[in-house]
Amino acid sequence: MNIKKIAVLTSGGDSPGMNTALRAVVRTCAYNKIECIGVSRGFQGLINEDFKKLNTRSVRGIINRGGTMLYSARSKDFRTKEGRKKAFQNIKNNNIDALVIIGGDGSFTGGMILQKEFNVPVLGIPGTIDNDLFGTTHTLGYDTALNTVMDAIDKIRDTAISHDRLFFVEVMGRDAGHIALNSGIAIGAQEILIPEESNGIEELILSLKKSKKAGKTSSIVVVAEGDKTGSNVFELAKNVEKKFPDYEIKVSVLGHMQRGGSPSCFDRVLATRMGVKAVESLIEGYCCEMVGVDEGKLTLTPLKSAIKGTSKINSELLRVSEIMNT
Repeated sequence: MNIKKIAVLTSGGDSPGMNTALRAVVRTCAYNKIECIGVSRGFQGLINEDFKKLNTRSVRGIINRGGTMLYSARSKDFRTKEGRKKAFQNIKNNNIDALVIIGGDGSFTGGMILQKEFNVPVLGIPGTIDNDLFGTTHTLGYDTALNTVMDAIDKIRDTAISHDRLFFVEVMGRDAGHIALNSGIAIGAQEILIPEESNGIEELILSLKKSKKAGKTSSIVVVAEGDKTGSNVFELAKNVEKKFPDYEIKVSVLGHMQRGGSPSCFDRVLATRMGVKAVESLIEGYCCEMVGVDEGKLTLTPLKSAIKGTSKINSELLRVSEIMNT
Protein backbone atom coordinates (compact mmCIF):
# COMPACT_ATOMS: atom_id res chain seq x y z
CA MET A 1 0.00 0.00 0.00
CA ASN A 2 1.44 3.38 -1.03
CA ILE A 3 0.78 5.58 1.99
CA LYS A 4 1.57 9.27 1.59
CA LYS A 5 -0.81 10.86 4.09
CA ILE A 6 -2.27 9.50 7.36
CA ALA A 7 -4.95 11.12 9.50
CA VAL A 8 -5.15 10.44 13.23
CA LEU A 9 -8.02 11.06 15.65
CA THR A 10 -8.93 10.35 19.26
CA SER A 11 -12.48 9.31 20.04
CA GLY A 12 -14.71 8.27 22.93
CA GLY A 13 -13.67 8.68 26.56
CA ASP A 14 -10.20 10.13 27.04
CA SER A 15 -7.46 8.12 28.71
CA PRO A 16 -3.90 8.84 29.85
CA GLY A 17 -1.50 7.88 27.05
CA MET A 18 -3.61 9.15 24.15
CA ASN A 19 -1.32 12.16 23.68
CA THR A 20 1.73 9.93 23.90
CA ALA A 21 0.35 7.62 21.21
CA LEU A 22 -0.53 10.63 19.06
CA ARG A 23 3.04 11.90 19.39
CA ALA A 24 4.37 8.50 18.31
CA VAL A 25 2.07 8.38 15.26
CA VAL A 26 3.14 11.86 14.14
CA ARG A 27 6.85 11.22 14.60
CA THR A 28 6.72 7.80 12.92
CA CYS A 29 5.00 9.44 9.96
CA ALA A 30 7.76 12.06 9.83
CA TYR A 31 10.43 9.35 10.03
CA ASN A 32 8.85 7.60 7.04
CA LYS A 33 8.31 10.85 5.05
CA ILE A 34 4.51 10.55 5.42
CA GLU A 35 2.33 13.61 5.94
CA CYS A 36 0.22 13.47 9.12
CA ILE A 37 -3.13 15.19 9.61
CA GLY A 38 -4.72 15.64 13.02
CA VAL A 39 -8.52 15.43 13.20
CA SER A 40 -10.05 17.43 16.04
CA ARG A 41 -13.01 16.08 18.04
CA GLY A 42 -13.08 12.57 16.66
CA PHE A 43 -15.49 11.50 13.94
CA GLN A 44 -17.31 14.83 14.16
CA GLY A 45 -14.06 16.44 13.06
CA LEU A 46 -14.05 14.25 9.96
CA ILE A 47 -17.51 15.53 9.09
CA ASN A 48 -16.66 19.18 9.84
CA GLU A 49 -13.27 18.92 8.09
CA ASP A 50 -11.61 20.07 11.30
CA PHE A 51 -8.14 19.11 10.12
CA LYS A 52 -4.66 20.44 10.88
CA LYS A 53 -1.26 19.38 9.63
CA LEU A 54 0.92 17.89 12.37
CA ASN A 55 4.70 17.68 12.47
CA THR A 56 7.28 16.81 15.09
CA ARG A 57 7.07 20.30 16.60
CA SER A 58 3.27 20.10 16.83
CA VAL A 59 3.51 17.28 19.38
CA ARG A 60 6.34 18.75 21.40
CA GLY A 61 5.79 18.58 25.16
CA ILE A 62 2.67 16.37 25.16
CA ILE A 63 4.25 13.03 26.12
CA ASN A 64 3.43 13.63 29.81
CA ARG A 65 0.01 15.22 29.37
CA GLY A 66 -3.23 13.41 30.14
CA GLY A 67 -6.33 13.83 28.00
CA THR A 68 -5.97 14.48 24.27
CA MET A 69 -4.74 17.58 22.47
CA LEU A 70 -7.02 16.67 19.54
CA TYR A 71 -10.04 16.65 21.87
CA SER A 72 -12.66 13.93 21.84
CA ALA A 73 -16.38 13.96 21.14
CA ARG A 74 -19.22 11.61 20.36
CA SER A 75 -20.83 12.24 16.99
CA LYS A 76 -24.54 11.75 16.31
CA ASP A 77 -24.00 12.84 12.70
CA PHE A 78 -21.52 10.02 12.07
CA ARG A 79 -24.24 7.50 12.95
CA THR A 80 -26.10 8.53 9.81
CA LYS A 81 -25.22 7.46 6.27
CA GLU A 82 -25.21 11.11 5.20
CA GLY A 83 -22.75 12.05 7.92
CA ARG A 84 -20.38 9.24 6.99
CA LYS A 85 -20.58 10.21 3.30
CA LYS A 86 -19.53 13.73 4.23
CA ALA A 87 -16.67 12.37 6.37
CA PHE A 88 -15.45 10.22 3.48
CA GLN A 89 -15.70 13.10 1.02
CA ASN A 90 -13.47 15.19 3.30
CA ILE A 91 -11.01 12.29 3.55
CA LYS A 92 -10.98 11.99 -0.23
CA ASN A 93 -10.71 15.76 -0.87
CA ASN A 94 -7.70 15.97 1.43
CA ASN A 95 -5.96 12.98 -0.20
CA ILE A 96 -5.86 11.04 3.07
CA ASP A 97 -4.76 7.45 2.44
CA ALA A 98 -5.40 5.88 5.85
CA LEU A 99 -6.75 6.57 9.32
CA VAL A 100 -5.37 5.81 12.80
CA ILE A 101 -8.05 5.77 15.50
CA ILE A 102 -7.11 5.99 19.18
CA GLY A 103 -10.08 4.95 21.32
CA GLY A 104 -12.27 2.10 22.55
CA ASP A 105 -14.91 -0.24 21.15
CA GLY A 106 -17.30 2.49 20.00
CA SER A 107 -14.49 4.27 18.16
CA PHE A 108 -13.37 1.04 16.52
CA THR A 109 -16.94 0.27 15.46
CA GLY A 110 -17.04 3.64 13.69
CA GLY A 111 -13.75 2.88 11.97
CA MET A 112 -14.99 -0.51 10.81
CA ILE A 113 -18.12 1.00 9.29
CA LEU A 114 -16.07 3.63 7.49
CA GLN A 115 -13.78 0.95 6.10
CA LYS A 116 -16.66 -1.28 5.05
CA GLU A 117 -18.68 1.45 3.33
CA PHE A 118 -15.85 3.41 1.70
CA ASN A 119 -12.80 1.12 1.82
CA VAL A 120 -10.76 3.51 4.00
CA PRO A 121 -7.75 1.70 5.55
CA VAL A 122 -8.06 1.90 9.34
CA LEU A 123 -5.75 0.91 12.22
CA GLY A 124 -6.80 1.09 15.88
CA ILE A 125 -4.85 1.88 19.04
CA PRO A 126 -6.72 0.86 22.24
CA GLY A 127 -7.20 3.93 24.42
CA THR A 128 -9.53 3.18 27.35
CA ILE A 129 -8.91 2.84 31.08
CA ASP A 130 -11.36 -0.07 31.41
CA ASN A 131 -8.98 -2.57 29.75
CA ASP A 132 -12.06 -4.22 28.23
CA LEU A 133 -10.91 -4.94 24.67
CA PHE A 134 -10.11 -8.43 23.43
CA GLY A 135 -6.67 -8.91 21.92
CA THR A 136 -4.53 -6.96 24.37
CA THR A 137 -3.54 -7.46 27.99
CA HIS A 138 -3.28 -3.69 28.49
CA THR A 139 -5.10 -0.74 26.96
CA LEU A 140 -3.68 2.78 27.14
CA GLY A 141 -4.51 4.49 30.42
CA TYR A 142 -5.30 1.32 32.35
CA ASP A 143 -2.04 1.28 34.32
CA THR A 144 -2.31 4.99 35.10
CA ALA A 145 -5.91 4.56 36.26
CA LEU A 146 -4.87 1.73 38.58
CA ASN A 147 -2.25 3.95 40.21
CA THR A 148 -4.75 6.82 40.52
CA VAL A 149 -7.30 4.53 42.18
CA MET A 150 -4.72 3.00 44.50
CA ASP A 151 -3.52 6.42 45.64
CA ALA A 152 -7.09 7.63 46.25
CA ILE A 153 -8.13 4.54 48.24
CA ASP A 154 -4.94 4.69 50.34
CA LYS A 155 -6.10 8.13 51.46
CA ILE A 156 -9.64 6.89 52.10
CA ARG A 157 -8.20 4.09 54.23
CA ASP A 158 -6.60 6.65 56.55
CA THR A 159 -10.05 8.07 57.26
CA ALA A 160 -11.65 4.63 57.56
CA ILE A 161 -9.14 3.56 60.21
CA SER A 162 -9.34 6.87 62.10
CA HIS A 163 -13.12 6.71 62.44
CA ASP A 164 -13.88 2.96 62.45
CA ARG A 165 -15.75 3.24 59.16
CA LEU A 166 -16.75 0.86 56.41
CA PHE A 167 -16.17 2.43 53.00
CA PHE A 168 -17.69 1.32 49.72
CA VAL A 169 -15.49 2.73 46.96
CA GLU A 170 -16.89 2.63 43.43
CA VAL A 171 -14.40 2.53 40.57
CA MET A 172 -14.94 2.53 36.81
CA GLY A 173 -15.70 -0.72 35.03
CA ARG A 174 -19.19 -0.92 33.57
CA ASP A 175 -18.58 -4.22 31.79
CA ALA A 176 -15.23 -5.37 33.17
CA GLY A 177 -13.79 -5.58 36.67
CA HIS A 178 -10.08 -5.24 35.89
CA ILE A 179 -9.65 -1.91 37.70
CA ALA A 180 -11.58 -3.08 40.77
CA LEU A 181 -9.81 -6.43 41.02
CA ASN A 182 -6.26 -5.15 40.62
CA SER A 183 -6.64 -2.02 42.73
CA GLY A 184 -8.57 -3.98 45.37
CA ILE A 185 -5.72 -6.43 45.80
CA ALA A 186 -3.18 -3.61 45.80
CA ILE A 187 -4.87 -1.76 48.69
CA GLY A 188 -5.91 -4.84 50.66
CA ALA A 189 -9.68 -4.54 50.23
CA GLN A 190 -11.93 -6.62 52.43
CA GLU A 191 -14.07 -7.51 49.42
CA ILE A 192 -13.95 -6.81 45.68
CA LEU A 193 -17.20 -6.78 43.72
CA ILE A 194 -16.98 -7.11 39.93
CA PRO A 195 -19.45 -7.85 37.07
CA GLU A 196 -17.73 -11.14 36.22
CA GLU A 197 -18.22 -12.64 39.70
CA SER A 198 -21.70 -11.93 41.07
CA ASN A 199 -21.75 -13.71 44.43
CA GLY A 200 -24.69 -11.83 45.93
CA ILE A 201 -25.07 -9.67 49.01
CA GLU A 202 -25.31 -12.69 51.36
CA GLU A 203 -21.67 -13.61 50.76
CA LEU A 204 -20.61 -9.99 51.30
CA ILE A 205 -22.53 -9.86 54.60
CA LEU A 206 -20.92 -13.12 55.68
CA SER A 207 -17.45 -11.78 54.91
CA LEU A 208 -18.06 -8.55 56.82
CA LYS A 209 -19.44 -10.45 59.82
CA LYS A 210 -16.37 -12.65 59.80
CA SER A 211 -14.02 -9.67 59.81
CA LYS A 212 -16.02 -7.90 62.51
CA LYS A 213 -15.89 -11.01 64.69
CA ALA A 214 -12.13 -11.08 64.20
CA GLY A 215 -11.96 -7.57 65.65
CA LYS A 216 -11.68 -5.57 62.46
CA THR A 217 -13.23 -2.13 62.98
CA SER A 218 -12.76 -0.62 59.53
CA SER A 219 -12.97 -2.07 56.03
CA ILE A 220 -12.76 -1.10 52.38
CA VAL A 221 -15.02 -2.74 49.79
CA VAL A 222 -14.05 -1.94 46.19
CA VAL A 223 -17.02 -2.03 43.80
CA ALA A 224 -16.85 -1.93 40.00
CA GLU A 225 -19.62 0.32 38.65
CA GLY A 226 -21.01 -2.61 36.63
CA ASP A 227 -21.38 -4.92 39.64
CA LYS A 228 -24.95 -6.17 40.11
CA THR A 229 -24.92 -6.92 43.84
CA GLY A 230 -27.18 -3.86 44.17
CA SER A 231 -28.79 -1.60 41.60
CA ASN A 232 -26.07 0.89 42.54
CA VAL A 233 -23.39 1.32 45.19
CA PHE A 234 -25.61 3.55 47.36
CA GLU A 235 -28.40 0.96 47.53
CA LEU A 236 -25.79 -1.69 48.31
CA ALA A 237 -24.44 0.39 51.19
CA LYS A 238 -27.97 0.90 52.61
CA ASN A 239 -28.70 -2.83 52.52
CA VAL A 240 -25.45 -3.61 54.31
CA GLU A 241 -26.14 -0.88 56.87
CA LYS A 242 -29.36 -2.67 57.87
CA LYS A 243 -27.25 -5.67 58.92
CA PHE A 244 -24.60 -3.56 60.67
CA PRO A 245 -26.41 -0.67 62.40
CA ASP A 246 -23.38 0.06 64.60
CA TYR A 247 -21.07 0.45 61.59
CA GLU A 248 -20.60 3.94 60.15
CA ILE A 249 -20.87 3.28 56.43
CA LYS A 250 -19.69 5.72 53.77
CA VAL A 251 -19.72 5.66 49.96
CA SER A 252 -17.07 7.21 47.76
CA VAL A 253 -17.45 7.29 43.96
CA LEU A 254 -14.09 8.06 42.37
CA GLY A 255 -15.64 8.89 38.99
CA HIS A 256 -13.82 10.71 36.24
CA MET A 257 -10.70 11.45 38.27
CA GLN A 258 -9.64 7.96 37.16
CA ARG A 259 -9.37 9.15 33.55
CA GLY A 260 -7.13 12.10 34.26
CA GLY A 261 -3.53 12.67 35.17
CA SER A 262 -0.11 12.28 33.65
CA PRO A 263 0.36 8.78 32.12
CA SER A 264 2.56 6.35 34.02
CA CYS A 265 5.91 5.19 32.67
CA PHE A 266 4.30 1.92 31.56
CA ASP A 267 1.57 3.74 29.62
CA ARG A 268 4.04 6.14 28.01
CA VAL A 269 6.25 3.34 26.74
CA LEU A 270 3.28 1.24 25.59
CA ALA A 271 1.63 4.20 23.84
CA THR A 272 4.84 5.02 22.03
CA ARG A 273 5.31 1.43 20.87
CA MET A 274 1.69 1.17 19.74
CA GLY A 275 1.87 4.44 17.81
CA VAL A 276 4.92 3.26 15.91
CA LYS A 277 3.35 -0.14 15.25
CA ALA A 278 0.11 1.39 13.92
CA VAL A 279 1.87 3.49 11.28
CA GLU A 280 4.26 0.71 10.27
CA SER A 281 1.36 -1.74 9.97
CA LEU A 282 -0.47 0.58 7.58
CA ILE A 283 2.71 0.93 5.50
CA GLU A 284 2.95 -2.87 5.38
CA GLY A 285 -0.62 -3.09 4.06
CA TYR A 286 -2.56 -4.12 7.18
CA CYS A 287 -6.08 -2.81 7.60
CA CYS A 288 -8.93 -3.02 10.12
CA GLU A 289 -6.62 -4.26 12.87
CA MET A 290 -6.04 -3.17 16.46
CA VAL A 291 -2.55 -2.94 17.92
CA GLY A 292 -2.36 -4.89 21.17
CA VAL A 293 0.22 -6.29 23.56
CA ASP A 294 0.59 -9.84 24.86
CA GLU A 295 3.43 -10.90 27.16
CA GLY A 296 5.33 -7.77 26.19
CA LYS A 297 5.08 -8.35 22.45
CA LEU A 298 3.00 -6.18 20.13
CA THR A 299 0.25 -7.98 18.23
CA LEU A 300 -2.47 -7.24 15.68
CA THR A 301 -6.08 -8.29 16.24
CA PRO A 302 -8.95 -7.73 13.78
CA LEU A 303 -11.07 -4.81 14.97
CA LYS A 304 -14.16 -7.01 14.82
CA SER A 305 -12.59 -9.52 17.22
CA ALA A 306 -11.35 -6.77 19.54
CA ILE A 307 -14.89 -5.42 19.84
CA LYS A 308 -16.87 -8.66 19.91
CA GLY A 309 -14.44 -10.70 21.99
CA THR A 310 -14.44 -10.74 25.77
CA SER A 311 -11.51 -9.58 27.84
CA LYS A 312 -10.95 -12.29 30.44
CA ILE A 313 -10.60 -11.55 34.12
CA ASN A 314 -7.46 -13.00 35.66
CA SER A 315 -8.56 -16.15 37.53
CA GLU A 316 -5.27 -16.27 39.44
CA LEU A 317 -5.96 -12.80 40.84
CA LEU A 318 -9.42 -13.93 41.93
CA ARG A 319 -7.81 -16.80 43.85
CA VAL A 320 -5.23 -14.45 45.39
CA SER A 321 -7.99 -12.04 46.43
CA GLU A 322 -9.87 -14.87 48.17
CA ILE A 323 -6.75 -15.92 50.08
CA MET A 324 -5.99 -12.34 51.15
CA ASN A 325 -9.52 -11.95 52.53
CA THR A 326 -9.02 -14.84 54.94
